[in-house]
Amino acid sequence: MTRSVRIGLILVLFPALLSVVAGWMGAPGFLHPAKRAFTPDMARDADVTFGQIGARREDFDVQAPDGVTLRGWKVRPAKANGAWVLVFHGVADNRYGTEEHARMLLQSGYGVVMMDSRAHGASGGEMASYGWLERKDVSAAIDQLIGTEHPEHIFALGNSMGAGIALQAAGSDARIEAVAAEAPFANLQQAAYDYAGLQRWPLLGKTFFAPGAWVLIYRGERLAGFPASEVSPEKAVKARAFPLLLICDGADVVLPCRHSEAILRAAAGPTELWRVPGALHTGAMGTAPVEYRRRVISFFDSQRNRAGVSSTKRPK
Repeated sequence: MTRSVRIGLILVLFPALLSVVAGWMGAPGFLHPAKRAFTPDMARDADVTFGQIGARREDFDVQAPDGVTLRGWKVRPAKANGAWVLVFHGVADNRYGTEEHARMLLQSGYGVVMMDSRAHGASGGEMASYGWLERKDVSAAIDQLIGTEHPEHIFALGNSMGAGIALQAAGSDARIEAVAAEAPFANLQQAAYDYAGLQRWPLLGKTFFAPGAWVLIYRGERLAGFPASEVSPEKAVKARAFPLLLICDGADVVLPCRHSEAILRAAAGPTELWRVPGALHTGAMGTAPVEYRRRVISFFDSQRNRAGVSSTKRPK
């Protein structure tokens, strides 16, 4: 073997080998994301925010099917319209990260449920499964919400990981009537390619660094005991038709718009995609606050009003 051939093989194989090592080492961190602690200061700040608009919050703790305790809030608006929205935060965040989203919904008459996802904030759970277990957690929260509030409608809004959870929950629980999802992932494998490409060069993640993405998912499955191939918002929207508002920015390097586009193509129900230039990853509300409010509230209002019209047309 000539020296030039050996050098060529090293140049080709070294990135792949390096990515395999990184994927193997990164799997535990993928399942155990950094926790943003939930603090008393966050609760006090939320009380001020909600108090300014006449909303009232109370603790809302839910027992997951596997026994994990999930912590959150149930917030009632000053003037309720009968509908509730489940709001889901992103990875390594907690319910406080969705405070402004909740405020917007409460001002429009929607009750809001804000939960710390399992293995996040004040909730229990040893690992995040990005929707595999969380969708069952959501159904448990809905059971409890129905038992206490008797909502006329239930919707969901989520960012990033939270968007993926909301979509998967809606795919398996028909009580969620519509979902607004910003920067969701299409499936875990596609998201792994983005992370393997250092979130800036997804093509590298699918080529030189693809072995790392495969190993990350493979080891994650073995450590967590769930089928990563089934953690897929893309499959969820195909399995059940429900109205969907997708929000993304083409310049997002964390979860690019192609994830939302894949979900859009797979969706069995009516779907709208709003691209927000400059929003990057989950920044649509801060980038275009007026338009964000108009689109999201109009989306939920239209679903609520459509359901009301349908009920009046049913034969007595």
